[in-house]
Amino acid sequence: MFWPLLRSEWTKLRSVRSTWWLVVVALTLTVAIGVAVSASAAGEPGSSALPADVATRSVLGAILAQLALDTLGVLVISGEYGSGMIRTSMTVVPRRLPVLAAKIAVYVALVLPVTALTSVGTFVLGQVAWRSHHRPAASLGDPIVARIVFGVALYLTVAGVCAVAIGTLLRSTAGGITVVAGVFFVVPTVIQAMPSQISDAARFLPSNAGGGLSRIATSSHSLPPWPGFALLCGYAAVLVAAAAWRLRRADV
Repeated sequence: MFWPLLRSEWTKLRSVRSTWWLVVVALTLTVAIGVAVSASAAGEPGSSALPADVATRSVLGAILAQLALDTLGVLVISGEYGSGMIRTSMTVVPRRLPVLAAKIAVYVALVLPVTALTSVGTFVLGQVAWRSHHRPAASLGDPIVARIVFGVALYLTVAGVCAVAIGTLLRSTAGGITVVAGVFFVVPTVIQAMPSQISDAARFLPSNAGGGLSRIATSSHSLPPWPGFALLCGYAAVLVAAAAWRLRRADV
């Protein structure tokens, strides 16, 4: 029963033009910003050549790419509420929760490999720029470098799952995108500008907790990489559980 549902959800996702526009925007931002920042840093003799810093520069474009991928996450389900197609989906699968599970599965199946390949490709292009200025490049064989490069894909994917859950909870594209942007972009910036007693708590926000894995977090006192990512996964689990509860209890 679940396999046909997965195929159905994949057909819905790939047949919508906005899916591919958002993916292209995310990939373009990741590559363009990562390569530009890497090339700029490589041309400055005083810039840090530490492998971790070199890798971090190559993935900085993920900060803006996240907004496009989170928008896609919201649209995975809010688009059906907007069109009314959700009624058909729930009529065919009256248990409802398999629909949510299938939507999350196809989102992860699309975003995780695409972001991982893009991150690796951007890193490789960045190292070409680095070597062109006769400076030592980083290698994916370095465990820290590999964690940063692949950590971007993990972070973007789990953040996107949070967006799917938020879209399910709010059932509104505009509302879902607004909340996601607020949680991952606006609130961390606002808290960072507050006194230290408050700004220190920024490390526990979803963006800073998960972003530490790839060193793109905005907090100056981030949690350790893997515990921070585990906290982000915890946020995702709570949001998905809340979305599942609302999906079962509320009318469509």
